[in-house]
Amino acid sequence: APWFWDTRQCWYNYPFQPLTSRLYYYYILELAFYWSLMFSQFTDIKRKDFLIMFVHHLATIGLITFSYMNNMVRVGTLVLCLHDASDFLLEAAKLANYAKYQRLCDAFFMLFGVVFIVTRLGIYPFWILNTTLFESWELIGPYPSWWLFNGLLITLQILHIIWSYLIIRIAYKALMRGKVSKDDRSDVESSSEEEDVTSNSTKGVFSTSSNGSNRINGHVASGQWVEE
Repeated sequence: APWFWDTRQCWYNYPFQPLTSRLYYYYILELAFYWSLMFSQFTDIKRKDFLIMFVHHLATIGLITFSYMNNMVRVGTLVLCLHDASDFLLEAAKLANYAKYQRLCDAFFMLFGVVFIVTRLGIYPFWILNTTLFESWELIGPYPSWWLFNGLLITLQILHIIWSYLIIRIAYKALMRGKVSKDDRSDVESSSEEEDVTSNSTKGVFSTSSNGSNRINGHVASGQWVEE
């Protein structure tokens, strides 16, 4: 899509922009995914960041629904793809953990951390927020829902900062101890950990989204990855 490389095209001829079938199905899949995260959060083990994750899911569902209703699918796809960019690395880390390849797991996590921080603290504010805050204002003016739309996007940025801090802290402990350390935010460990303190819990440090998520999703417990 041309607007992936030139974000100003997100606003050309707005709101008269065609919605292709591929964009439609992409949106539906993402919306269904985040609704599933919203409901599953209440059945999973409760974590210290429960409220943060709840806000994240609300903001994400609101943005997907809002951008679809207002035909802002071009910039919406940018946000979704950016949040999806790091998630497969986290899932790979979980798979490596389940297979008991701890070094591979840690390597995937470190790579995930780098990609997450680059995309969420670099590309997102200087690319996505730049076009929604400034380019949209310049090209189509302060549309009525400008404040709501950008308010939700800024809310995500605040969450990105919080989760980036957690990732950096976990990575630092991993470097100091030679392995991924326990997730400090976990109040309750899984039943398997009650039987063996070195086993995995059932959720991960970032449950997303990411698109945390999963859009940054996953917990680290007792030196190993666990499942966002």
